[in-house]
Amino acid sequence: MLKDKVVLITGASGGIGKAIAKKFAEAQAKVALNDIAPTEEALKSFSQEIGGKYFLADVSKFEEVEKMVENIQKEFGRLDVLVNNAGITQDRTLAKMTKEEWQKVIDIDLTGVFNCTKVALPLIIANQGKIISISSLVGQRGNFGQTNYAAAKAGIIGFTKALSKEVGRFGVTVNAIAPGFIETRLTENLPPELKETIKKFTPLGRFGKPEEVASLIFFLASEEASFITGAVINIDGGLPL
Repeated sequence: MLKDKVVLITGASGGIGKAIAKKFAEAQAKVALNDIAPTEEALKSFSQEIGGKYFLADVSKFEEVEKMVENIQKEFGRLDVLVNNAGITQDRTLAKMTKEEWQKVIDIDLTGVFNCTKVALPLIIANQGKIISISSLVGQRGNFGQTNYAAAKAGIIGFTKALSKEVGRFGVTVNAIAPGFIETRLTENLPPELKETIKKFTPLGRFGKPEEVASLIFFLASEEASFITGAVINIDGGLPL
């Protein structure tokens, strides 16, 4: 279905990013993996494992993103799917949050989506491609100690809905997904009692798996989802807003 399509995945060294990359590689897509310089060895090893290529860039820096997309075009000649996955958290109550902690999360989680989408858009339009961004349940319901992260993820929702209206005439779809609690390094560090409380209030009674997130993104990138745009799809086990 996606054989030979070129897919750029940002933040590809993390658990969800790697699961997304594996899913596309299994479908014989050409996978471009992005992350920052400190991840280079791990990213190189992973790209060799799945037969992809890796491209270092800090998504919060416009010039680095420009260079990355230029290199992807040189390598593959095209770009069909952009998955905006890169993101960080720096949790603290607003009363204690520093300007730097606020700005860093906004720069990577939200401005990074703008940078990558802005630069990649001409290539995506040329191929009637797909843009998929990872928001969060936190962007819809908020969360204690995460005003920066909630603001960034809510911004992705607005960005997605607005952009879908701009590029629909070119045959481009733009969607976002809003994961709940997924089994990643971030959730591994939650206190055991909090994990149990979350599972208690989740109708499916568990955390999600990165592979389940990857499957949803794969669907949105496929022609099976060709009439879905401007949507925000929750993948949260039924956890109420």
